[in-house]
Amino acid sequence: MQDDATGEVLMFAFMDQEALDATRATGFAHFHSRSRGKLWKKGETSGHLLEVKAMLVDCDQDAFVLKVRPHGPACHTGERSCFYRQLGPEGLTRLD
Repeated sequence: MQDDATGEVLMFAFMDQEALDATRATGFAHFHSRSRGKLWKKGETSGHLLEVKAMLVDCDQDAFVLKVRPHGPACHTGERSCFYRQLGPEGLTRLD
């Protein structure tokens, strides 16, 4: 997922047909939770929904990039993005 306004990468998640159908029907990002083994609406408990503005499809039609308007932090840790660190020669460092 990318923030529609800034292009920032927010998170990565798996989508199955059920999640794709729910996302298209509601306009909010749904995914397949592999840990729970079920459909998961992003923000269903936190309120940090991802409002889908566009769905880009790759050339093989097997991957999507969702352009979204986040309603709060995308990461379950409370960070704006799940990608808030980088791996360098000294190990993990926080991005500003």
